[in-house]
Amino acid sequence: MKFCYALFALMFSAATMKAQTYVGTGGIIPDDATNAIDFPINVASLLPANVNAAHGVVAVCLNINHTWDSDLQISLIAPDGTMVALASSVGGSDDNFTNTCFQQGASNSIINGTAPFMGVWKPIGNLGYCNNGQNGNGVWKLHIFDAVPQDQGTLLNWEITFDNNAPVVTPFTTSNLPLVIINTGNQNIPDNPKIMASMGIVYNGVGVLNHTTDVYNNYNGKIGIELRGSTSQTFPKKSYGFNTWTNTGADTSAMLLGMPKESEWILSANYSDKSMMNNVLAYRLFQLMGSYAPRTRFVELIINNQYQGVYVLMEKIKRDSNRVDVSKLTTNDSLGSALTGGYILKIDKNTGSGGGGFTSNYTPLVNANGQTIFFQYDYPSDTKITQQQKHYIQLFVDSFENALHNVSLYDTLKGWRRFAGENSFVKYFILNEISKNVDGYRLSTYLYKSKDTHGNKLHIGPPWDYDIAFANANYCGGNVDTGWAFNFGMECSGDVFQVPFWWKKLMSDTSFQNHLKCTYDSLRTTILDTTNLFHWIDSVALFLNNAKDRNFDIWPILGLYVWPNPSPIPASYAGEIEELKIWLRKRLHWMDAHIPGTCYPPPVSIEGVSKNSLTIFPNPFTNELNVRLNYPGYYSLKLVGIDGRIVLEKVINITVGSVFNIIHQDEKLAQGFYLLQVHSAQGSECFKVMKE
Repeated sequence: MKFCYALFALMFSAATMKAQTYVGTGGIIPDDATNAIDFPINVASLLPANVNAAHGVVAVCLNINHTWDSDLQISLIAPDGTMVALASSVGGSDDNFTNTCFQQGASNSIINGTAPFMGVWKPIGNLGYCNNGQNGNGVWKLHIFDAVPQDQGTLLNWEITFDNNAPVVTPFTTSNLPLVIINTGNQNIPDNPKIMASMGIVYNGVGVLNHTTDVYNNYNGKIGIELRGSTSQTFPKKSYGFNTWTNTGADTSAMLLGMPKESEWILSANYSDKSMMNNVLAYRLFQLMGSYAPRTRFVELIINNQYQGVYVLMEKIKRDSNRVDVSKLTTNDSLGSALTGGYILKIDKNTGSGGGGFTSNYTPLVNANGQTIFFQYDYPSDTKITQQQKHYIQLFVDSFENALHNVSLYDTLKGWRRFAGENSFVKYFILNEISKNVDGYRLSTYLYKSKDTHGNKLHIGPPWDYDIAFANANYCGGNVDTGWAFNFGMECSGDVFQVPFWWKKLMSDTSFQNHLKCTYDSLRTTILDTTNLFHWIDSVALFLNNAKDRNFDIWPILGLYVWPNPSPIPASYAGEIEELKIWLRKRLHWMDAHIPGTCYPPPVSIEGVSKNSLTIFPNPFTNELNVRLNYPGYYSLKLVGIDGRIVLEKVINITVGSVFNIIHQDEKLAQGFYLLQVHSAQGSECFKVMKE
């Protein structure tokens, strides 16, 4: 195949005497998702030799035969090692690059084009980075990486053209956001394994500008970095996972931007979420509900001196006293109390960071195609968990599901509450439903199991991956402000990933409904009040005001479809923010009218909970602890250890004189003193109890 030289004549007719074009040959593109290939052109006798704004690289053209263009990552490498991305994850399942030319002044970006990309396109990166004053005589390379091993392709030919009036880059120097600056030594960042790189973070404090020339005052050291995500890896703007490393490549914990010390971190691209705040909003709401969710910080990212846009630096979900606070397990923990926790499980795709696990004994409610629920080992990982630990956690999950499926929902001795922390399920339900998370309950869903000395319960959370929540999905009812997200199967029965049966069962439990209703009503007067919500959203949009322009300059997707954006697509960032607020208002109004349950306030004659309104017995207790409440109403009970840990939570709706069993003989608690906190809508009281 020959290039369309008429196109070049049109491009360079104004400066024919200065244009110099060098042509290279092609070859097979390796299809193993491991090895990239460089196709060289030896540039000689370039005049003038130094490439800059006066005379430099103006165009790169190529022909490639390849199915599924989105598999390819194509870059230009200059003689000094500068690498500029030309195309990455573009074209979807369509084929070939035919007479495709990259020119910085093109009116349309390659990320918005369709295969075979005939004509002139603006590259993902900026060719001006190459025109940095270096000597242009030397070997220039077309660097191609096939990220998905399923279909081999061929570079037919390519060429590079130098001319006057070449593009250069206006340096990015200043931001009100913290700056994360990474240098890989011009290495590609792979999916796996991590490569060593250097990273510096500049953060001068709230309200103080940060400059790329400032001292790296928040972090300055080595990292191991790789691509991360599953679907997100198909987007041109990539997300990254990294570990803070020593100079020898060993993990070392670091405190980044005020977040507690750890070694594992994530730079989330939020490409399809044009508000750039869905994850941050979801995690913040869960935190305000009193539960852990990953901490986040907005930053601007530079890799190898090239600006990458606005990212969210966030914690990775993992076992840690400041993250998922469950007990540490080692391979030696195989018996007794040591075996009981802690564990972290995940319901998710087996791509990305997916691993081994076990299949639920119960099918999801929608399973016409043989769908199942699979629990992945997250902590300990599938490579570290022992056979005894696998057996224990699987039996515990089985026991929870058996109780929920087969035992009376109101059985306080053998029912599901014996195995699960109800409060976590209530909060998780509220977050997934207010966001109408199309992935909720069935993907990116974490559970953790505490040790027997810390409550011995299965909890759901922390929340993860809300990019396509908050009406940002055009399938399976994801953008509809009515209906329940847990009924996903009614919308998409053919999807392989379905919702566990738990939620339908829980929503038939009157006590769970009442707990849900009271919690939701309380939150609607505080963190879920639209005045509070919209104030926060507007404040974040203002905080991102300048940075968002830089982001959408290199990722020009405002007003354009990015999977799975629903229509109509706002044409501006302000439109994205307004759409988010309008949808949230409608969604909350629908939930106000449809959330089930009844929240029973205490009788007006009770001025809070007092020691006269209830009796705790026996105290001290050996196997069982009971409470007799002398007034009807809705009560929350928490048993707290002397270390401040909540070891048990229950919400009850009682009748006059009824006795409620708080601790039964099958629940194992360590000996010692505890505080029993009893709360009602009118007040609270605290009792000291002792386990013998």
